[in-house]
Amino acid sequence: MKKWGVGLTFLLAATSVMAKDIQLLNVSYDPTRELYEQYNKAFSAHWKQQTGDNVVIRQSHGGSGKQATSVINGIEADVVTLALAYDVDAIAERGRIDKEWIKRLPDNSAPYTSTIVFLVRKGNSKQIHDWNDLIKPGVSVITPNPKSSGGARWNYLAAWGYALHHNNNDQVKAQDFVRALYKNVEVLDSGARGSTNTFVERGIGDVLIAWENEALLAANELGKDKFEIVTPSESILAEPTVSVVDKVVEKKRHQRGGGSLPEISLLARRSGNCSEKLLPSARR
Repeated sequence: MKKWGVGLTFLLAATSVMAKDIQLLNVSYDPTRELYEQYNKAFSAHWKQQTGDNVVIRQSHGGSGKQATSVINGIEADVVTLALAYDVDAIAERGRIDKEWIKRLPDNSAPYTSTIVFLVRKGNSKQIHDWNDLIKPGVSVITPNPKSSGGARWNYLAAWGYALHHNNNDQVKAQDFVRALYKNVEVLDSGARGSTNTFVERGIGDVLIAWENEALLAANELGKDKFEIVTPSESILAEPTVSVVDKVVEKKRHQRGGGSLPEISLLARRSGNCSEKLLPSARR
């Protein structure tokens, strides 16, 4: 989580001029609630110790595509932490984020990586072990809607990549494979957490295609001894991204007197050590 700390420090330096009580809004994708609840508390305590300022970081969560649309439509997010770069690019295209945002932080502004796995019910009665098992007759699949969910797009791309690899890069066969998979989808929720709730709480479906952290949450906390995680033979390296929302930061800077803030760059460069002390780096 080193780069998330860098982004927060960059943002706080820009917004804390003459301020002692600071409120920030992080607009994020669906299954990051628990992660940022922990991280924000740790970062707020660190910032208080270092500067004396009180910072409260509010959270907004939903499907990554829907969250990007909310920022485009005017919700005053100070920072976005979205499921994929495409959604941040969409905001940048509307002028609310600098178009070169991806170059501002290390690792192309991706603070950590994840992957896509399957969650099945205890016993795995349908014997689901790989992507090809998801297109079998009688298998009920749960995944979010790619039109609104960033995680769903990673799910889609992982399935597409598997199909290409096992069909000699034949695009038509890959399309047929993914079409067959989605014919088995029983519910398309708008976001990853909604799909988890459908599978875990409502008991719908034989298999949930999920972020690795979401599957771990369900297996270890939401339904201990009720679910199993299945790691397919192939998956995808998912790279969620982070960016300051420039238009909002500029507005706050103007409200607090404007002026040059050369300390922003210095704080951003020096924040790595402090953020590593807050939570271990999750990039792998």
